[in-house]
Amino acid sequence: MHPKNIHKDGYPIALLCRSYPPLKSFVINAKSGKKSIDFSNPQAVVALNRALLKHYYNVDYWQLPKGYLCPPVPGRADYIHGIADLLSSATYENKQQEGVTGLDIGVGANAIYPIIGNSIYGWHFVGSDIDDGALQNARDIAKNNAHLASHFSLRKQSNAQAIFSGVIKPDDFFTFTMCNPPFHKSAKEALAGTQSKTSNLARNKQKRGSKPARLPKDSANLNFAGNSNELWCEGGELAFIQKMIKESTLFKNNVGWFTCLVSKSAHLKPLETSIRYYNATKFKMVEMGQGNKISRFIAWSFQ
Repeated sequence: MHPKNIHKDGYPIALLCRSYPPLKSFVINAKSGKKSIDFSNPQAVVALNRALLKHYYNVDYWQLPKGYLCPPVPGRADYIHGIADLLSSATYENKQQEGVTGLDIGVGANAIYPIIGNSIYGWHFVGSDIDDGALQNARDIAKNNAHLASHFSLRKQSNAQAIFSGVIKPDDFFTFTMCNPPFHKSAKEALAGTQSKTSNLARNKQKRGSKPARLPKDSANLNFAGNSNELWCEGGELAFIQKMIKESTLFKNNVGWFTCLVSKSAHLKPLETSIRYYNATKFKMVEMGQGNKISRFIAWSFQ
């Protein structure tokens, strides 16, 4: 994890339970002898997130509607710190002096990036989404946390085929944009991937000596999987980011750095080729590691 990531040493369960007492009912004894939670239980994961957001980010209100993506907070924090590193050596004439403002494409119901970015760095955020339910929930989170209310606003993306168009206004300047793009190519592929994840969590639980819960066949839909907009789009991740790169050329004067998570390393080369084709002046790939998992984001600029 990033050296500045406050989650790099794991979860202090006792402290988290003090900050958010309802977490206590989900605490289990791990095989290592440490306290933990059952990560195959979606209610436990949501409770852990509420505890983390309360303990570290001063978030008193955080609700998540059923069926929406429940984000892993430590990994999300790494993306924010990676962007901060990207900005540390960048200048955007006088525009940066007015403060950092980020655009979170597909902010989702959880609003996790604006929460972390504002709490750690004091950044302002605009979040966009095509889903009315997600926007309303994110709006409720901002409204019910005083420190977010004046730093976080939302815009509806009315055109499902667009990413920046209709969201970025002619007189806007965003220090950066960020996005956790849909990963899968179809609903069927997304369901299969989530079922595989659920099965792996159950197997790991059994290896730790706990009896796996009997889950319904369609439990992946009930888990922290996310809705269709969050999980898949036609062409999958590569097609989505390629579209983002092409559309970014229309807003080269409105954004300092465009950034996007990339889950598959095989997509990096074609994405870099596209970015250079459209004559971006800068391109960077930033790796992030969480345990055995390696993730990364790409960044490009026309400034």
